[in-house]
Amino acid sequence: MTWDLSLVDYFIHAGLIVKCVMLLLIAASVFSWTYIFQRLSYLKTVRQATRQFEAAFWSGENLPQLYTDSMKRRNNLEGLEAVFHAGFKEFLRLQKSGRITPEAVVDNVKRAMRAAQVQEQEKLETYLPFLAIVGTTSPYIGLFGTVWGIMQSFRALASVQQATIAMVAPGIAEALIATALGLFTVIPAVISYNRFASDINRLLNRFDAFQDNFINILFRQVQQPMTVPVKEATEYGVS
Repeated sequence: MTWDLSLVDYFIHAGLIVKCVMLLLIAASVFSWTYIFQRLSYLKTVRQATRQFEAAFWSGENLPQLYTDSMKRRNNLEGLEAVFHAGFKEFLRLQKSGRITPEAVVDNVKRAMRAAQVQEQEKLETYLPFLAIVGTTSPYIGLFGTVWGIMQSFRALASVQQATIAMVAPGIAEALIATALGLFTVIPAVISYNRFASDINRLLNRFDAFQDNFINILFRQVQQPMTVPVKEATEYGVS
C-alpha cells in the first residue's frame, strides 16, 4: 500500500510535462488493453466460424444449400463463409447470364472472393495499427518524460550551493516512472500485435487454400453443371 501511495505522490509532485507524459501513457495503455481484449474475442469468433464452415463444406453438404444458409445470415457473415458467399454468388450470376465457362469461373469468381477477403482482412486487422503505433512510440514518449524530469532536477540543483542525494532522488524517481509507464504500455502492445498478426496470417492462408479448392470444384461443375435453375438463383438474391 505504501508503494501505491508513493507512486501517486510522485505523480502529484511531478512537473507539468512529466504529468502529461504519464497521463498520455496511461491513456494509451487503457486503450491498448481494451483493443487487445476486443481482438481476442473477435479472432476467436472468426476462428470458430471458419472451423464450423470448413466442417460443413468438406462434409459433402450441397453447395446451393450452404449458400442458402449463408443468405439467411448475409449481414452477419464472418471469415471464410463471407468469402464463400461472394464466390458462389458470382458463380450463380455467371450461370444465370449463360457465360458459365471455365475461364469465367476462374477469373470472375476468384476476383469476387478476393474482394471479399480484402474486406474480411480489414475487419481482422482493425485496431492493429493503433497497437503498432503504441508499440513503437511509447518507449520514446516515456524516455522523453524521464529526460525532461532529470533535466528539471539538475536545473533545480543549480540554485543550491551543496547538493545531496536526498535532493536529487525524488526528482529522478519521478522521472523514471515515465520510463516504467512507457515499458508497461509498450510490452503488451508489441506482444499482442505480433500474436494477432500471426493469427491473421494463418487465417488468410486458410482462406487462400479454400479459394483454390473452391475454384477447382466450380471448374469441375462447369463440365458437369450443378442443378441450380435460373429462377432459384434469382431467389438467392442474384440479379
